[in-house]
Amino acid sequence: MNKRVIVGLSGGVDSSVAAYLLKEQGYEVIGLFMKNWHDDSVTISDECPWLDDSNDAMLVADKLGIPFQTVDLSEQYKERIVDYMFDEYQKGRTPNPDVLCNREIKFDVFMKIALDLGADYVATGHYCRKGTSTKLSNQTGKEKEVFHLLAGVDNNKDQSYFLCQLSQEQLSKALFPIGELTKPEVREIASKLDLVTADKKDSQGLCFIGKVRLPEFLQQKLKPKEGVIVEISKEKALYNNEVPAFDSKKEELAYFTKKIEYAITDGEVVGKHQGAHYFTKGQRKGLAVGGKVEPLFVIDTNVDDNVIYTGQGKEHPGLFKKALFVSNDELHWVREDLALKVDETMELEARIRYRQPLQKATLYKVDSGLYVEFKNAQSAITEGQFVAWYINDELVGSGVIS
Repeated sequence: MNKRVIVGLSGGVDSSVAAYLLKEQGYEVIGLFMKNWHDDSVTISDECPWLDDSNDAMLVADKLGIPFQTVDLSEQYKERIVDYMFDEYQKGRTPNPDVLCNREIKFDVFMKIALDLGADYVATGHYCRKGTSTKLSNQTGKEKEVFHLLAGVDNNKDQSYFLCQLSQEQLSKALFPIGELTKPEVREIASKLDLVTADKKDSQGLCFIGKVRLPEFLQQKLKPKEGVIVEISKEKALYNNEVPAFDSKKEELAYFTKKIEYAITDGEVVGKHQGAHYFTKGQRKGLAVGGKVEPLFVIDTNVDDNVIYTGQGKEHPGLFKKALFVSNDELHWVREDLALKVDETMELEARIRYRQPLQKATLYKVDSGLYVEFKNAQSAITEGQFVAWYINDELVGSGVIS
């Protein structure tokens, strides 16, 4: 009997082609559309993108001759993603809804529904690959299957970062049919099949909600509150970064990861804003301060005092840090067998945001968590975002930046 796969049909070209490829490979394919939003207290936009997307997903399923249904996950999405996001922004942190959506919704709530419907696997239109190998288990002494989360072949579209929180169990049930293809190849397949999604633009905005602009979204829950924009000079930021002598590597790493506490008196008030919680490190847009030699970038925010600290130019020293920290409760190993023990280190590559080129880094495990030290200082290391680390093209672990 054919294995059953439930595809998360989003109404986009990637998941459409994923469903087609699986059918071609002989799987019994069912398309399932996730409806993730209907909270009238927060308006997403005047349009209703999920209705259009749901309709496109249904047309694709019809064309491919596969069963189709819609599942309403808006309650879980609000609770696990949206409420968490508002809470994080209120604390002055910057969460990544796409990573959370994959961990909490697609590969948890959605996966459980799919397995209850008798699915052997869940498939998505992510540009990444899955590998498998066998390893001798230390506990049982028997061979155990290990699942590898690998980057997609298309370097421009590799989405492994968004799946950095998946577990071995979730990976065991996951399929990524388009991981070996490039985006142009996916569009070409869709065109040949005359799918309604062939030329559809990639969705921008919150994962599986559609065309939502984050500032407007946040403003509906986090009320505007006027505060000041302070410009910190390069000299002042450098003064704050003067490096003392250290007795140990641990002490050095603790120093490099600590938050620099700026005060209004450290710089010049150059403008006003409507709420520090709307801004994030490295941000340039929305400051509305002119007359500077170089554009201003956010180097830090203080939500308690409602102050935004900025600096001129993208090379401003206040933007750069050499290391970051992940606490134990936010630390996740996709490859549990590679997890470091206290005082162990590992040299590899890491990224702190989607599509950032991989950076040489060293992991240091300590009692309270894990330090990631980069060979070169990184711009806008932001609390609440995810750092993911790789060995060659395999994503082996990740964590929320403290």
